[in-house]
Amino acid sequence: MYKFPLSKDVFQPTERTLIESDEFKVTGFKYNSGVEAIKIENSKGHLVILPFMGQMIWDAFFIGEDLCMENMFSEPKMSNEIVGTYGCFAFHSGLIRNGCPSSQDDHPLHGEMPCAKMDNAWLEISEDVITIKGQYEYVMGFGDHYLATPSIRLEAQSSLFDICMQVQNLASVVMPLQYMCHMNTAYFANAQMTQNVPDDVIKLRETVPGHVKPTSKWLDFNESLKIQNRPIQTLSTPEMYDPEIVYFADELSLYTDKAEFEMKIDNGKKLVTYFDTNQFNYATRWILFNGDQKVGAYVLPATCRPEGHLAAQNSGSLIYLKPKEIREFKVTTGIVA
Repeated sequence: MYKFPLSKDVFQPTERTLIESDEFKVTGFKYNSGVEAIKIENSKGHLVILPFMGQMIWDAFFIGEDLCMENMFSEPKMSNEIVGTYGCFAFHSGLIRNGCPSSQDDHPLHGEMPCAKMDNAWLEISEDVITIKGQYEYVMGFGDHYLATPSIRLEAQSSLFDICMQVQNLASVVMPLQYMCHMNTAYFANAQMTQNVPDDVIKLRETVPGHVKPTSKWLDFNESLKIQNRPIQTLSTPEMYDPEIVYFADELSLYTDKAEFEMKIDNGKKLVTYFDTNQFNYATRWILFNGDQKVGAYVLPATCRPEGHLAAQNSGSLIYLKPKEIREFKVTTGIVA
């Protein structure tokens, strides 16, 4: 394996080839906004990753399909909060705070990690695998202190990839941990969503967070969903998904050790996501369709519901890391023919 350190100096407005082989091509460039990006291509497609901005995946395109939500952003923007650049395929939500804050919470939407200014980044390269890694040290006087090491792994000739996160508590006291692999998957008309846990495990969200502005039509639709014994399975009524429709699945480890969520689209291709429930015991499904944003996020794996820090604390789903303790997370996702 060869390690290729990444320096901000190599990123210029003109795309530049960094590595090229029979199986991969890796290029670096800088958006007009000043955000650095790495594009990793194999024979099936490509990922565009922001190595110094939370290591978010800005774009994912495989076997002819754009996997990213339709959004208002033509490029990533410099921002300290995810709402200032909400156009990516996936970001790391958390880590000491996560989700939609309540009026009593003191954290931004989805916490401090999504737009974190990474301390360093590098590529690990072998003949048939490329992994991008980075590190971010969070430290706050009289507060929490951790080291986050995210990574994304793509194999040659594969349209699946791994999104990983390692977190170590560097403080001498316990730290809270809330983490979601927040994948903003594209909306595909008439797509069919399935999973290997019972339908009745997936429950409609009944609270209305502050960013959701209900209409009377949406409230009526929400009421009709409450009396159904299964979640929405086919994306066939886009006019009803504005504002968003959200489902929660709790305590997945009661039903399976390895969760498998899939979304089949009309042309026979299938989006897939796999993860271990001893790492992610919760999941969210997020559906939105309007003139500016279209999302068919059939699964967002997480350690708790994305309802903010206090909600996790009150529900008993908040994880605590002991001093020097390490937790690791991995999600395998992508699309297959």
